[in-house]
Amino acid sequence: MVLSHAASDSDVSVHSTFASRYVRTSLPRFKMPENSIPKEAAYQIINDELMLDGNPRLNLASFVTTWMEPECDKLIMASINKNYVDMDEYPVTTELQNRCVNMIAHLFNAPLGRDETAVGVGTVGSSEAIMLAGLAFKRKWQNKRKAEGKPFDKPNIVTGANVQVCWEKFARYFEVELKEVKLSEGYYVMDPEKAVEMVDENTICVAAILGSTLNGEFEDVKLLNDLLVLKNKENGWDTPIHVDAASGGFIAPFLYPELEWD
Repeated sequence: MVLSHAASDSDVSVHSTFASRYVRTSLPRFKMPENSIPKEAAYQIINDELMLDGNPRLNLASFVTTWMEPECDKLIMASINKNYVDMDEYPVTTELQNRCVNMIAHLFNAPLGRDETAVGVGTVGSSEAIMLAGLAFKRKWQNKRKAEGKPFDKPNIVTGANVQVCWEKFARYFEVELKEVKLSEGYYVMDPEKAVEMVDENTICVAAILGSTLNGEFEDVKLLNDLLVLKNKENGWDTPIHVDAASGGFIAPFLYPELEWD
């Protein structure tokens, strides 16, 4: 979440670095100016402020794309005037999305029949994807508990303490208890054994990461799955796994094709 602070008297104007007759006086920071300025000057002022943001090319965080082909930039600009969520108005965009969903489903070995179509949805980013996935896990768990006549008011998820902050946001926004597996010195990913120990009848899912936020390391999804299958069988549960592969989903299939995680 972006933190803000109250403006001081000396922080209420935007000052331009470049001398110009259009910006001889400072512009108000929080109000519309009395007079207009040319588009070139407005662009320059905003562009100068944005330079203070982090440079993606110098950012080693696991969830940042540092470069992409110019053709991708062109496609983004060609689609920037489309209201992506209005599927009736932009059916071709929706069709392309559905084709991408199916490509990814086959890449990740989804259990599809020969003529079966995968179901999925494109999102603005991984944070939105986590919100939708987490909400689906919660609703599925609640519906199952209701059908069994059991309490359904205390759901929880199990993650490692190294998860991206969007998981913490999901837990807070949708009233789900977050049970975090603490990290230890020299071991900076979730321990599958400790994670499964935390699972109970109210656990809506266990979240593993393919590309940890801290160091890009892949968590042991195979071991987590094997341990969780045993616990589910012992207790008659069907607690699922969600693999957060926002940074590793397009890396593992090509660099580590033998890795079992999907």
